[in-house]
Amino acid sequence: MEENPFQEIGHGDRTVKPCILVIFGATGDLTARKLVPAIYNLKREGQLPSHFACVGFARREKTHDQFRDEMEKGINSFSRVKPVDKDLWSNFHEQLYYHQSEFSEDDGYQSLKKFLEELDEKLGTQGNRVFYLSTQPSFFPTIIEKLKKNGLIYNTDDERFSRVIIEKPFGHNLTSAKELQTDLMQHLDEQQLYRIDHYLGKETVQNLLVFRFGNSLFENMWNNRYIDHVQITVAENIGIGTRGRFYEESGLLRDIIQNHMMQLLSLVAMEPPVNLTAEAIRDEKVKVLQSISPFNEKTFESHAVRGQYGPGFIEGEACKGYREEENVDPKSQIETYAALKLYVQNWRWAGVPFYLRGAKRMPKRVTEISVRFKDAPGILFHQPGQKNRPNVLAIRIQPNEGIALRMNCKVPGPSSPIQPVTMDFRYGQFFGMAPPEAYERLICDCMIGDNTLFTREDEVFNSWRILSPLLEYWENNVPDDFPNYQAGTWGPESAVELLARHKRKWRLL
Repeated sequence: MEENPFQEIGHGDRTVKPCILVIFGATGDLTARKLVPAIYNLKREGQLPSHFACVGFARREKTHDQFRDEMEKGINSFSRVKPVDKDLWSNFHEQLYYHQSEFSEDDGYQSLKKFLEELDEKLGTQGNRVFYLSTQPSFFPTIIEKLKKNGLIYNTDDERFSRVIIEKPFGHNLTSAKELQTDLMQHLDEQQLYRIDHYLGKETVQNLLVFRFGNSLFENMWNNRYIDHVQITVAENIGIGTRGRFYEESGLLRDIIQNHMMQLLSLVAMEPPVNLTAEAIRDEKVKVLQSISPFNEKTFESHAVRGQYGPGFIEGEACKGYREEENVDPKSQIETYAALKLYVQNWRWAGVPFYLRGAKRMPKRVTEISVRFKDAPGILFHQPGQKNRPNVLAIRIQPNEGIALRMNCKVPGPSSPIQPVTMDFRYGQFFGMAPPEAYERLICDCMIGDNTLFTREDEVFNSWRILSPLLEYWENNVPDDFPNYQAGTWGPESAVELLARHKRKWRLL
């Protein structure tokens, strides 16, 4: 039989079995903004099982109807398809429930168990469970210990399934990540744990594997013979909002680079997997991370830059500096900008630098991977006074997901000037629809049991192994120039110098 060129990445069986999704911390911002709108859109597109329920679990007193009203407002405000379809909502809202309890009280878990069993009888959900921990990381061990103690997490040989999704960050450094893993593995198996990184659910990120390994044109050039360097940028124009306490404990490196950006790097640099199973793909991602040396005394200053935004302007509006934000120390030394230079020490990438740049309060919101190819040899088309225009492949992850390739072309006419032109593909324009939100794909994958797009234990550990020495160095060496970039600019001057030392520049976005 001829192989299907559009084969689904991950498991071949995409059947979603009946189940109940329980969201811990359901009164938090993430549930109304992302999680329930994602479930609603899965329902709208026929990807939810007909036997399904979603139960919010949180500490505040609330009725089922109050919770449903709040979720309807969230869908109307944040869903990629709005307003709410009234006919669909009349059915969907009856699948939403609320359960009140403290996270540490056994009685709350016992009553939850009884309630879920009643829903099994009523809705035919067969005892299958997905637990989504949308809480502070400090609650992870307590919640999972209580779930196991009260019979809500099953043994792996049970015919029913129980799976746990946890949000980042997984630990604070390498030591704490290993301690957290030890705590969690006392109560569940690695195959039951789904560490979510919503960047891996984005359509362009998923397409990286198809783009690289489904097109011989690019894969043949994907090495140090043709590529000069790679830039990965995650820029946000917003500040830290109400997350002051969180940011004072984490900083930009932990919040964005350790998870999102290291995942993007591993997908860009990985070798072809032997097949499209979850383990084969994740094995190759881990090999990339294992090939990157951790920061050390020789690279703390030469390969890393940190910054913190001060007051400035974005799109004509005044912005506060980080130290003026709510719940932030007026003398804070926490970074809101980080730029790193990393090398993947293997045969494919030897000598090719990977520049990672993540930041708050940039001029615009954009996430992009740009691959800068080496200059064409010789002087055949060199024109005096004209700047060199290298070929660049840009993979735009957000906004306006798509892929663009810049190449040189002759302008019509006798003088033959050379001008760069861009071939630009955008998902929304070509397919005539907005790509699904990342949480839609990831929640559906967990219900199916496909962990391809979730991070594995050794991925987390290797990422922390690379960055923990730098974090420790930054904590012990206080910067003397914070704040060192204005809100609405592209970061500190030292970040420009990071590339300028080797006659390179950050790509204009």
